[in-house]
Amino acid sequence: EGMFEREAQAGGAGEVKIAYLRFSGSAAMQDAILSGNVDVGAYGVPAMLIAWEKARGTPLQVMGIAGVTTTPLVLVTNRAEIKSLKDFTASDRIAMPALVSPQMYVLQMAAEREFGPGGHDRLRTMVVSLPHPDAVNGIRAGTEVTGYFSAAPFTQLLLGDARIHAVVNSEKVFGGPASFLVLGATRRFADPNPKLMASMATTMDAAARFIREKPERASEIYLAKEPSSAITKQIVLDALRDPQTGFGAEVYGIKAYADFMARLGQLKAPPLRWEDVFLPPLHGRKGT
Repeated sequence: EGMFEREAQAGGAGEVKIAYLRFSGSAAMQDAILSGNVDVGAYGVPAMLIAWEKARGTPLQVMGIAGVTTTPLVLVTNRAEIKSLKDFTASDRIAMPALVSPQMYVLQMAAEREFGPGGHDRLRTMVVSLPHPDAVNGIRAGTEVTGYFSAAPFTQLLLGDARIHAVVNSEKVFGGPASFLVLGATRRFADPNPKLMASMATTMDAAARFIREKPERASEIYLAKEPSSAITKQIVLDALRDPQTGFGAEVYGIKAYADFMARLGQLKAPPLRWEDVFLPPLHGRKGT
């Protein structure tokens, strides 16, 4: 829809040309950003926090620009007897896209609540890394995958199957919405381009309004970019209309992620406020 380009012009950043590149994981994307081959990336919050701290105080420090989505992450299972994390056994396998994905952190946070201090890794040996389509096929087939930490629209697809039910929802873990994806860039790129950074935040607001007001068109755009024999337009619409599905520039759960990662020893000096991690255009907005 050319939203970035329009918002950049309106915000005084001038004419910009946007190229979109796909990466199979955050590591490859981060390498491209640090090398300068990519300017802005869509990060899972834990990956961005690690990048923020690793190069802190240097031009390569990654700063948050804006939120993208607060779509909840949902652990589903095909075993009727599993009602909580305590019901998983050593023979179960829980699929998620990567072992360092936001899903892993949510699982660890939920396990800490369920099993108490030190219980965050209780289910780690059950976790297997699978791309979303493979995980969906595995849990629907009822083979060795008995759990899957899903994201929209795969959540809506699977919960439409009477054999599959939800066990953990990230909103309950965080006590409210939590950002799933956020935009980030190095200070090397962000600091000389403050108007462009501000326009990216307003673009996320414009995209959120578009999705809310034109879900039919939004679902068509999604399926044009992500064609699937399993995901129908109705499933995408169900995801977009789900009251828990959120889009927009505001960010949530940043401090909760950071504090948990500090307890794990993955952050040595966690941010005192979520604003410490994000650029000034986002300051003054709601967030956690």
